[in-house]
Amino acid sequence: MPGGDNQRGATDAQAVEALARGGLVILPTETVYGLAADASNAQAVAAIFEAKGRPRFNPLIAHVADAARAEAVAVFDARARALAEAFWPGPLTIVAPVRDRAAVCDLARAGLDSVAVRVPGHARARAVIAAFGKPVVAPSANRSGRPSPTTFADAVDETGPAAADAVDGGPCAVGVESTVVSVLDGRVSLLRPGSITRDEIEAIVGPLDESGEGHRSPGRTALHYAPDAPVRIDAEAARPGEILLGFGRGVGDPRWSLSPTGDLREAAANLFRRLREADREKPAGIAVSPVPAQGLGEAINDRLKRAAGFVG
Repeated sequence: MPGGDNQRGATDAQAVEALARGGLVILPTETVYGLAADASNAQAVAAIFEAKGRPRFNPLIAHVADAARAEAVAVFDARARALAEAFWPGPLTIVAPVRDRAAVCDLARAGLDSVAVRVPGHARARAVIAAFGKPVVAPSANRSGRPSPTTFADAVDETGPAAADAVDGGPCAVGVESTVVSVLDGRVSLLRPGSITRDEIEAIVGPLDESGEGHRSPGRTALHYAPDAPVRIDAEAARPGEILLGFGRGVGDPRWSLSPTGDLREAAANLFRRLREADREKPAGIAVSPVPAQGLGEAINDRLKRAAGFVG
């Protein structure tokens, strides 16, 4: 890892430089170590999914330095603000309507109109994020399906080869992922339990809604953005009235291509944006060229199958 080694880790300045050039950084938090990237950079976010081998494009948490920066990204009502005042900095993630779509890209939000934000309780993490000046996403720094790392050594062992730098913040004080609460459409719901308990949350905002919005939570099965136009996958060509999202050289109109060169990371970074842009044209349908299923292609195909209605 440039700027550090497995024994001592990177400085804050080296971590900020790595994030600014689109690299991944192992970052400590009070919950678990995260694999961090610029939340606005779709290609960097795609690299996280690739490094983790994450099977689906679940929404990721945008980590910010303070509550004011959280409100620049998300729309908070009085209850969201009360939760932030009670538990931040700390292991609580708030899911709220997105305010700044550019600051947390579509891929990081899994195409949803909501965004998950938190202010980590780890001072070193906040220092790096504040110096970087933008939100970072930082899902746990483990390969998919493996335990989340709570020490620097374990994080480096898991995803160190994919990281440009790694920050050693010592052992994680909490050791389990953050509690996730949604504050949407006038309801407050517990999406993922964590060290901040249901009782503690209800003491601030009253009884929680139990109808369920689990697809909006990191770490849960995601029901992603689906366009109004019907989606047809594994298409060799567009039918009359369809827009073809191509993949690979010479396939369809380059302006609609997921990746003209057949690069899976580029396709992942473009996926949600291309679907939205095509849908705005109100076509009879959106056709998508075949995308190989290996690596990031597994996640791309999972998302496309959901958009096409094959899985819920």
